[in-house]
Amino acid sequence: MKSSRYILIALLAGLLIWNFYSILQQTRDTVISYSNFQELLKEEKVDSLTIDGTTLRVVLKDETTNLVHVPWLDASVVEEIRAFGVNITASPPRVNWLSIIFFNVLPVVAILVLVFIFLRQFQGANTQAFTFGRSKAKLFLDNRPRVTFNDAAGVDEVKVELQEVIEFLKDPRKFQALGAKIPKGVLLIGPPGCGKTLLARAIAGEANVAFFSVSGSEFVEMFVGVGASRVRDLFGQAKKYAPCIIFIDEIDAVGRQRGAGVGGGHDEREQTLNQLLVEMDGFDPYIGVIMVAATNRPDILDPALLRPGRFDRRVLVDLPDVKGRLEILKVHSKGKPLAEDVDLDMVAKRTPGFTGADLDSLLNEAALLAARRGKKTIFSSELEEAIERVIAGPQKNRVVSDREKVIISIHEVGHAMVLKYVPDSDQVHRVSVISRGRSLGYTLPMPQEDRYLMTKNQLISKICGLLGGRVAEEEVLGEITSGAENDLEQATEIARRMVVEFGMSKKLGPINYAEKDGMVFLGRDLVKERALSQEVASIIDEEIRAIIDESYRSVQKIIGERKELIIEVARVLREKEVLSGEEFDELINSYKADA
Repeated sequence: MKSSRYILIALLAGLLIWNFYSILQQTRDTVISYSNFQELLKEEKVDSLTIDGTTLRVVLKDETTNLVHVPWLDASVVEEIRAFGVNITASPPRVNWLSIIFFNVLPVVAILVLVFIFLRQFQGANTQAFTFGRSKAKLFLDNRPRVTFNDAAGVDEVKVELQEVIEFLKDPRKFQALGAKIPKGVLLIGPPGCGKTLLARAIAGEANVAFFSVSGSEFVEMFVGVGASRVRDLFGQAKKYAPCIIFIDEIDAVGRQRGAGVGGGHDEREQTLNQLLVEMDGFDPYIGVIMVAATNRPDILDPALLRPGRFDRRVLVDLPDVKGRLEILKVHSKGKPLAEDVDLDMVAKRTPGFTGADLDSLLNEAALLAARRGKKTIFSSELEEAIERVIAGPQKNRVVSDREKVIISIHEVGHAMVLKYVPDSDQVHRVSVISRGRSLGYTLPMPQEDRYLMTKNQLISKICGLLGGRVAEEEVLGEITSGAENDLEQATEIARRMVVEFGMSKKLGPINYAEKDGMVFLGRDLVKERALSQEVASIIDEEIRAIIDESYRSVQKIIGERKELIIEVARVLREKEVLSGEEFDELINSYKADA
């Protein structure tokens, strides 16, 4: 199509040049006014002339030629010229075909060519203007995902839940003989990065069936009825390729709760959802079309989408435990040369709360660091720095004054000292005064094990650890800074949840005062229904204050008894910039021995 456009442009340019050349050829002769022509007649200098329309080609007696444009030409003008004895001839009117083609025919041809090009592009694969009602789902047949359950590590319980779906797709007669119906839909729920999309691809790879993949946002367009049309087309195609799997990623984009618009309006998204509900309810239970969807916001999905008969099975794909993280690290470390000092088991213990995507990013960052340093293998030092990079952000070379460096070192050692001596706290893994991300320094604790429940004492210890930096500034330096902003924010949030969600307040008792979510269309994080009386709200504020104050006094006692130790450890920290947990413990033990 590009070549045809270039040809059209070249043709237009050639004709334009040709026409201008013809005009220039015609205007070589000198043009004189009619009054000058009359003067030449009176002076008897005109030999002959030729009439060409309203133009007179005048030949003078000195054999020069001039052109005269006459505003009007009739018999009286001709007789007046003949009176001077001039020989007059008339030429037939000439038709300028080039001008006719250029100004009349060529524009029509150009418009037709442009319309043809426009229509061809409009019908192309990119815009699909005449097929916007067709589904945008990608169909995988022979090129289906080659991912299997072996590639999805750390989700053993989820694999068991999904195994029945695979067995039905492979051999449905075993289930049909017993009158069993396979679940029509499987909803994968979990935080981002836990492998929901990977599991859907693994189901298709294990079952060896056709796989339709589409995003929830690809259904809805600006045109009314397009979303519903695409849903019908998708399910129509799926029935042709049955048995198959339809995978809708981020289904919350189209499956949000209905009636959430202002005034309960019926918008295009709701029409699309209605069609999706109809198609799922009309499934033949034995046709072999199974829908798999993924979301990290199941709380906003429409209840009709979650009822039995539609998404019969909901599978939680949660954060991996330490065993799962180790399996994920083994999968992602394939093809990456690891040095002998790398202990993936220790890396798994060091990364609680990491998703599969985080662990993949961690190993990739370590590989990039090793390549940047000119190494051929990945050492534990690269993995350590990659963990800190994922948690705290990239290292920054900020120019910090000596005074600020003292404050930062005291602040970070305060965190570490409280974590060391407060009961039920995590061990100190690393203390640093090197800037990372938005923080000027950081203290990394290392949980001894994965925790799914937190006791009241553990939560209090966490608050104390967060307050250690502020208290160290106050007790050791005699002044406070703005560096504890994030620490105070986290400590206050933990105390608030203890009071209003966990029922850990003596005055309020085991009652949940968590705020209810507001209307979906206004945003659950923006609008809250506060069903608390002023008296209860005042008690909540008092209890939060009491928890923070009690923790602050405990931290003041720990810091106050160890001021000299904090000053000494901070001095070593400024020299080395980074202290490991072992080095931190050795400094404390050596100080005790000297004392």
